[in-house]
Amino acid sequence: MTKFTDHDAYIAAAPETFQPLLVQLRAQLAKALPDAEELIMYDMPGFGFEKTIIAGYAAFSKQCGLYVSKGAIAAHADDIASAGLKATKTGVTFTQRKPIPDELIKKLALASRKDSGM
Repeated sequence: MTKFTDHDAYIAAAPETFQPLLVQLRAQLAKALPDAEELIMYDMPGFGFEKTIIAGYAAFSKQCGLYVSKGAIAAHADDIASAGLKATKTGVTFTQRKPIPDELIKKLALASRKDSGM
């Protein structure tokens, strides 16, 4: 298993079709959480403070995921459904056919930050 040292390395190793989605997601998270650090935790890139991840992301073979707090997912369940996306307790999955809207990224990141008390 590859150990990633930074977001650039993670994105470069992701399936080529998902790299533009990950670049966009990273940029939107940086915009929503401008004072957060870019972290790698559990071999997954994310944004947070010290060792607390506020929002993380990942690429898999068939989809990408944005991972935030349970409360953020619950608070924006209607927005997630309206975007035609699927959610788990802590994540939203998306593809190039159904990308995650920038405004939803922002809402989820800010709600997750609020949940974490940061």
